[in-house]
Amino acid sequence: MAELRQIAQKIRSKNAGPFWLTVDIFCGSAEAYKRVCAGLETADVAALFGAEADAVKRFEIAALCVVKISLPRPQVQGARADRDIHGASWAALLAEMNIQ
Repeated sequence: MAELRQIAQKIRSKNAGPFWLTVDIFCGSAEAYKRVCAGLETADVAALFGAEADAVKRFEIAALCVVKISLPRPQVQGARADRDIHGASWAALLAEMNIQ
C-alpha cells in the first residue's frame, strides 16, 4: 500500500459551482493511472468525505492519465458553516488515502 500522493503526480481540488467539489488526480504516467484506477475505490472516497457513495461521480480519462472525482459539497459555498470557500483543502485529505 502507498499513499495516493506517492503515486500521483498532482492532486488538486476546487469548486465545481456552489453545490459541488471536484478533485483531480493527475497521474503523470499510464502505469500510475492504472494503479490509481484499480486501487482507488469510489466508496472509500465517499466515506472519506462523508458523502453518499451513489452521489459521487467518477471520471477516468485515460488519454490524459487523470481521474476526476466530483461530489456534493457538505455546505453550500459561502454558507456560514463552509470552512473552505474555494474547495482547495479537500485534495490534502485524498492525498493521504492509502491505496493498493
